[in-house]
Formats: sequence, structure tokens, C-alpha cells
Amino acid sequence: MAVDLELVIAVDVSYSMDVEEQQVQRQGYVAAFRSPEIVNALRGGALGKVAVTYIEWGGSAVQVVPWSLIDSSESAARFADALQRQPVRRISFTSISNALAFARALFRSNGFRASRRIIDVSGDGPNNAGAPVPVARNAAVAEGIVIDGLPIVLKGPPRSVSFSEIDVYYEKCVIGGEGAFILPVTDITQFAEAIRHKLLIEISGLKLTEGRRQQMRLVQYKPYNCLVGEELQEQSIGK
Repeated sequence: MAVDLELVIAVDVSYSMDVEEQQVQRQGYVAAFRSPEIVNALRGGALGKVAVTYIEWGGSAVQVVPWSLIDSSESAARFADALQRQPVRRISFTSISNALAFARALFRSNGFRASRRIIDVSGDGPNNAGAPVPVARNAAVAEGIVIDGLPIVLKGPPRSVSFSEIDVYYEKCVIGGEGAFILPVTDITQFAEAIRHKLLIEISGLKLTEGRRQQMRLVQYKPYNCLVGEELQEQSIGK
């Protein structure tokens, strides 16, 4: 079936995310798909329909809500309801690379066809398991998939592996493809609005305005140590 967009929402549920953050993030996506703005955005496409799936990941990834056709307020609400019914889970380790590879495979047999394919990945820590994340990123981008990021930069108790610049890491190592961008979340109260706005841009296919460019950083390929997560994990062993 032809659609305007195939979208994989990939959400971090590793143990660096506390339960409150997971619940707020989950409810942000539920609320977004119940909002009239999302429905209006998808109706503005050439075909007026999008295909969406929701996965959660840590060291491995799980498809929480299967591929769903969203073409009306009713189908968007059904997606939100299906997501809300799912239990909150936690998965050990943080493998962004496995999440990207898992998401990339989901595009191949979903029964949909679109000119735009996006992986929308959120998380609060660097890759520390599986292949180096640039390998998975580059494989997806080579297939025409865009990777956008929602790096979570919350202040609070130190994580098991402390890392203070996850927004820079996502910008340099995770996102990729034409028009890819990050929208950092720096306060737990920002989750719902950030999620809704990010989805609106992805579903509508709109270019970023100059004002939004100041808030959302576009991908820029510059030298950066994308193995910092693996190195921090190695240093933490035995401590």
C-alpha cells in the first residue's frame, strides 16, 4: 500500500531511563497520536495516510505496536490506545546500533511503500553494546532512510555510566540522512511538546524554519569519538 511516510518510533527503555521518565515519554506519544494536529498533518500529505510502528530498545529491541495504517483520527486513536495498553518494560544495556538495525529490517516486509522512511530514535545514553553505532547509521542512510533523534538531557542523579553530552553524541554519531535533525529534551516537562512537534515535522515533511533551526540542530559530519559509550562501559567494569 502506498503511503506518504513509513515511520519507526524507537524508544530507549534501558536501565538508564528511570520509570517516571519512561512513563512520561510513553504518555507523550499516546497524547501526540490523539492530538488533532497530528491528524491534520497526515491529511496534508499527497495520499493522506502514513504507516507507523513503535519499538522499544535497550541491548535488544522489541516491536511493541505493529505497523499500523493511520489515515484518520479514529486510526490514530487506535494506535494510541494500543500503545497505552502495553506494559512498561526495561531492557539491559544500550545498543542504538541494534535498534537501528532492527528498525531497518522492519521496513523490508511491512506491506507499505513510501518515498520517505524515517527512524525516530530517542535515548539518554551512548551506545555500549553491539556494533559501533555509525555502522548501523550508515547502513540505514545508504538505503535512503533518515534517522532523527530525540536525545534526553535531563539533570538528576548520575547514571550508571555518566555521560553529559548525549545531544552532541546523537548529532555526531546517530542521526543521518537528508534533513535529519535532533530535538534535545532538557526537562521532563518538555517531553510531550517535544514529541508532538517532532512528529508533526516528520509526518508533514515540512522543512525547518530558521527559528526552529536554532532549536533543532541538523546533522553535521565532523570528527567525534563515537566509541565513547563503549569506552565508558569498559571503564565501569569492576567498579
